Amino acid sequence: MRVSNIISISAIGASGVLAQNVTGQLGDATVTTGNPAGKGAIATLPQQSFWTGSLNGNVQGYVSAKSGAGGVGVDYEVSFSNLPTEGGPFIYHIHVAPVPEDGNCTSTLAHLDQFIRGEDPACDATRPESCQQGDLSGKYGKIQSSDPFTAQFHDPYTSLVEGVGSYFGNRSFVFHFANKTRISCANFNVINTNSSTPYPSGTGSIVKASPTPTSSPNIPVSAGNVLNVLKNLAIAPVVAGFLALL
Repeated sequence: MRVSNIISISAIGASGVLAQNVTGQLGDATVTTGNPAGKGAIATLPQQSFWTGSLNGNVQGYVSAKSGAGGVGVDYEVSFSNLPTEGGPFIYHIHVAPVPEDGNCTSTLAHLDQFIRGEDPACDATRPESCQQGDLSGKYGKIQSSDPFTAQFHDPYTSLVEGVGSYFGNRSFVFHFANKTRISCANFNVINTNSSTPYPSGTGSIVKASPTPTSSPNIPVSAGNVLNVLKNLAIAPVVAGFLALL
């Protein structure tokens, strides 16, 4: 009995150490820098929910983001209302794929997880760098019973720099029940936080129109006309002398 107790205590201690050392296959998330000043993104939930169960209308709300001070990380503001009366605490995450036109939240795939951390074990909010980058509620608080729910937080591990793995301007977020059932989802739209003008996404291409061909005028060909044209060319003096002999 004594030996088994020692083994049990050792196992508990080992599991505690392992839990503290959870990280991604590629290590902990790194702090993002170079986020452009004035650049932001916002995703607003649609009127109709994806989940077809009993709701008094869809959850209302948004996730808004802008570049952090000095270009380090991202500042978030979230707001949700008309929450379901049961099934909480509710959670929300940035997912890797955008919502398709048919609104299917399953098509958004998994959470943003550049460092291949996985969902289990659950995120340790005291070590946000060890969590999935997209697990916003895991790192900064689940949505309890307060309605409306609002929160502001700074996340150093997501980015508004297009082209890097932590970028989310072309991704989506999903709002879930506590059991991870997807209730609703929305795509991020990139914006300029200094004005109401959308921030250039950099994904478009400039199309240069070719000039419309025009027909050449019909000019009668004669020695005089040829001479007038050639006077505008560098070889005009030579040719003019030749034509004078004709």
